Amino acid sequence: MPLDEHVLCIPAAHFRAVGAFAGFRRADEEYRLSLLDASQYRFLPRAECETDPEWLQLIPYVVLMCGSQLFHYRRGASGTETRLRALRSVGIGGHISEADAAGGSDPYRTGMLREVSEEVTHEAVVSERQFGFIFDPRTPVGRVHLGVVHLWELAKPMATPKEEALADCGFTPLADLIHDEEQFETWSQFVFAELISLEFNL
Repeated sequence: MPLDEHVLCIPAAHFRAVGAFAGFRRADEEYRLSLLDASQYRFLPRAECETDPEWLQLIPYVVLMCGSQLFHYRRGASGTETRLRALRSVGIGGHISEADAAGGSDPYRTGMLREVSEEVTHEAVVSERQFGFIFDPRTPVGRVHLGVVHLWELAKPMATPKEEALADCGFTPLADLIHDEEQFETWSQFVFAELISLEFNL
């Protein structure tokens, strides 16, 4: 996505007003509706909001699952976010562009579906749910992005990348992935911790 393209953001002041957090927060209904209030949506030049922490770019982070197996990949050299290259990830998604607003009443969902369809071909989705939110202000990229984590359960553990930016792809049990979690971007590490806590009812 070109840096001069307009992307979907919410004011950081709105984030603070509804309840700011650092790390991962589960997506209970009241908080989800308050945070993702469409009246707060703004489309701003990406080049400006990439360095302005007073605006948070909304990023869908879709995790493809089949039972205990998660789809994962390594971010290749052709990816647009240079600050994340070579890191492994379990999240698919990206910026919501202004063009997505022309696709219906919900530009966020339109953009999420577009991003996934551009990046992978996958098996049928059996179920999906919005799992939580991620905000990691410890890094320059983290402090200007707000991740919205979605879990998609697939009929079979099969997905094929469409872009060179997704390398070394595959499905692997969560229990195996966490042994190498230091190779994964921080957002994926947050997802691992939350999924593990669910499995053991912590």
